[in-house]
Order: sequence, then structure tokens, then C-alpha cells
Amino acid sequence: MRRVSDAVASTLAHLGVRCFFGLVGSGNFHVTRALCAHGARFIAARHEGGAITMADAYARLTGEVSVCSVHQGPGLTNTLTGLAEAAKGRTPLLVLAADVAASAITSNFRIDQAQLASGVGALFERLHTPQSAVADTVRAWSRARVERRPVVLGIPLDVQGAPAPPDPPLLSLPVLRPVRPSAEAVREVVGAIRRAKRPLILAGRGAVLSGAGEALRQLADRIGALLGTTAMAHGLFAGHPWNLGVSGGFVSPVAARLIREADLVLAFGASLNMWTTRHGTLLGPEATVVQVDCEPEAIARHHRVDIAVVGDARETALALLEETQGLAPAPWRTPRLEEEIRSGSWRHVPYEDAGDGTHIDPRTLSIALDEILPTDRVVATDSGHFMGFPVMYLRVPDARGFVFTQAFQSVGLGLATAIGAALGAPDRVTVAALGDGGALMGLSELETVARLGLRMLIVVYNDAAYGAEVHHFKPEGADLDLVRFPDVDFASLGRAVGMRAATVRQVADLATVREWVASGPEGPMLVDAKVAPTVVAEWLEEAFKGH
Repeated sequence: MRRVSDAVASTLAHLGVRCFFGLVGSGNFHVTRALCAHGARFIAARHEGGAITMADAYARLTGEVSVCSVHQGPGLTNTLTGLAEAAKGRTPLLVLAADVAASAITSNFRIDQAQLASGVGALFERLHTPQSAVADTVRAWSRARVERRPVVLGIPLDVQGAPAPPDPPLLSLPVLRPVRPSAEAVREVVGAIRRAKRPLILAGRGAVLSGAGEALRQLADRIGALLGTTAMAHGLFAGHPWNLGVSGGFVSPVAARLIREADLVLAFGASLNMWTTRHGTLLGPEATVVQVDCEPEAIARHHRVDIAVVGDARETALALLEETQGLAPAPWRTPRLEEEIRSGSWRHVPYEDAGDGTHIDPRTLSIALDEILPTDRVVATDSGHFMGFPVMYLRVPDARGFVFTQAFQSVGLGLATAIGAALGAPDRVTVAALGDGGALMGLSELETVARLGLRMLIVVYNDAAYGAEVHHFKPEGADLDLVRFPDVDFASLGRAVGMRAATVRQVADLATVREWVASGPEGPMLVDAKVAPTVVAEWLEEAFKGH
């Protein structure tokens, strides 16, 4: 007898699920097994919190609606931090959440799934009856896809175990056409471009999602603009000589000065939040600010905007290219400025090395790793004091080369993020950049990396502390024992689950990483980098303003 759990699985397979994540309990066993039977690959995590973040990163790398399958009750509550991240990051994700039957009012597993989902910003749908199950599944999937938000699909045990009625014909989902900007808005922006002497194009995740990279490069060359990105779009303009890199706390001193000098800022798919603008100080007060976004409610939410354009980033860039043909470029680009941008990157900013033979300077570590690792890479970073170093010094080849699940600013998501990224881009080497605090929070998934044999380098920037709090509260003379810990031997933990590992205290200790790269690289490797605890990341002072 065919049950509803199989009807749900066959519907998801029809919708295109190729790979999904989760942790199996009795409540989601049958739907998970059925989806595997329909050809999808199941990635078993060691904790639901890891599973949902893997699904989040996978969706960001592939552009697909990702799926996470969990048990009822604690299976869902264990996902809440990752679910909040996916909601704030606008990730299209479907959570298959088993639930107790409506009649099981005294069940230990009974919770209000709808309130839990809405409480962290996710959407909620439910399998209402066996007859509506397929339509309910399609509706939940479509909402995740169209609204770009995680959707929790409650699957009551009595409904999923019931006999499935004959499947209704599945309609093909309509193609979603991107929103074109109004002609009036385009003309207004062209007028601002004509008046500008120092234009800057700033691209965010919306530009990445719309595939606007090439059109924005062409537009920048047409109008003589410099280029920059938010952290979420890091890599979009990689290799372009006029690329200033990531705007915000990770920006180099030269790039920060040039961003402030821009008299026209064209923000494509960028929210212009406090991180990107350094609490509003990066954009000059006299600059004309144009914000392009396909969602009207996103415009001027964080920063003043002089010209609002409701439209898809790529469509708007193409429309501007049409309307600026024959336009003389602004005079900002000069050979001298090009050399200043090249020599002003973090890689060329001098610093006094704080290494002492026992601890390695995190900047020196990052620069050395950048030279050793293949350029075709994906960098995934956790949250913490250390996180500026991989962003500032590890180059990425394109916008698929950086995954940053930091919309909720939670520590501990980095390793699971890297796993999802590695599965989404299996042709690349994945670098998981973690602090020691975040590495211990996500430690359960260390075994997952080894079990899957991922081509991953896990780098633990280990200062034996919650470094952000140490450097933030130390000037106050506070007692820091609360945020300092005994050193952990992460290399031994890596070996314990079957991966290669090395302890790094100086550059010479990275020889084992060179050997790993030369070998293929095959399988995962962990680097326990004992970093100098005295080095304060450049971004930290700005990050704590207003907190």
C-alpha cells in the first residue's frame, strides 16, 4: 500500500530535489527513506542544527530550494538557530518536520510548530489531509521558492502514514520572470550618472541571485565606476582591476577612502545595512545614493536613498546599459588610481608580525594559506573575532567562492556551512575557517566531514578564548576569565575521527598542508592554528559600535 509519506517524497523528487539533509528519527524515517528511494541523496548530520545549516549553504551555492528532514518535537527545536539564520538570510529552504497527530494532545513531542517557525521569521505550512498532501507539499515548496524564505512543512504522523489517494496531475511550476525597472526610474538614474564624477557600483546578494555580475562589470566600464560588494556578494568582481573588495568592516583603508569619495553610489541588491556602510560612515554625506531592489520594502530600510529603483539587479543593469550608450565615462579612473587600488589591498598593507614561535600571527597564517591552496576554492567562515582574516586575505574566484551564514550573527554555524558548501560545489576545495569557540559548538559535524570524505581544509584560528569579547572588554579592565579557556588540541580531535591533521605554530608547520594539496587533495584535513591572541582584527571596533 502506498502511503502519504511516499506521495510527499515523489512530489519533491518531481520538483527537483537531488540532495537533502537531516537527522532521522521515528517520525521522519518513512518520508526520508521514500525520498532516497526516488533518487535523492541523503546527507545524515549528527545534529539537526548542523543539518539545517548544511541545507542553507547548499541552497546558497546551488540556487536550488534545499530540503532538511527532522523528527518531531526536539528534532524541530534543534533547528531553530539555523532556521533563524536561513530566515534572515532569505534562503529558499523546506523543512520536512514530522509532527504528532492532532489527537495526540498529551504527547511529549507536542509543540506549536507554527509559532516556533513564525517566531524566528520562517513560514509554516502543514499536510492537512491525505487528500491534500500533494497540494500542500507543492504549496510549501512554491512559497520557499517564490518568497525566498524557509518554510516548515508540518507532517503529522497520522496523515503521513495514511493510504495515499491517487496522485493528481502535477502542474509544472511557472517560470518567474525578473522584475524590470520603470522607464522613469531608469531615466532618473541615468541623469545622476551623467552628473557624477566619481561613481561607485556596490553589489549585494541580490545582484548575485539575479546573475548581474557581468552586466554590472560592463556598466562600470561604460560609466567609469569603481566596484565593490557587500560580504554576501564577496567574489562577484574578482579579478577586475577597479574592484575595491568588500565594503564595511572588512574594507581596506584605501578602499574605505575611495568609497567615501564616491559622489554617486549605485547599490544593486544591497540592503546598505550598518555592516556594509560602517553605521553610515562609509558613504559620503554629499553622495547621491541609488538603491535597486526587487522588493520595495527593502529600499531605504537601513540608509537614506535619493533614487529608488524597484527592479531586478540584472534587468536594471541591462536597462542602464541601453540608456548610457555613447556616454563619456567619468574621469575617476586613472593609471595612478588603478595602481593605488592594487597596492592598497590588505595583502599589501604592512603590519608588525606578532608571531613568537609558539603562536602564529593570524594574518601571516591567512596569507600563507592563500598561497598554498588552489585558487578554485570555496571559503566558508564562522562568526567570531577571527573571521575578518580569511575574508581579508583568502582570495575567492567568484561569488560562489564565499559562503557567509551570518545574517543572524550566530557563532557555531561555520563547519556545517562548509559541509553544505562542499556538497554544493564538489569540484572545488572547501576551506572551513573557524574560531576555537565555534569549532567546539559545531564539533559533532567533524565526524560528518570525515565520513563523507570531503575535500575540505578545516582551519581553526585557535586563541583559546572568545576573542571578540576579550578584545572588546579588555580596555574596560574587565575580568576576562569568563571568556578564556584552556587550549584544546583540535589536531587530535581531527585524527580521532579519521582525518589528517596538523598543529601550526609557525609558517614552517604548514608543510603538511602543502603535502595535502599536492596529494590531490584527497579527503579532509584539519589545521589547529595556535594564533597570537594579541592581534586585534581591524573590523572589531566598528562592529561593536551601537551594541
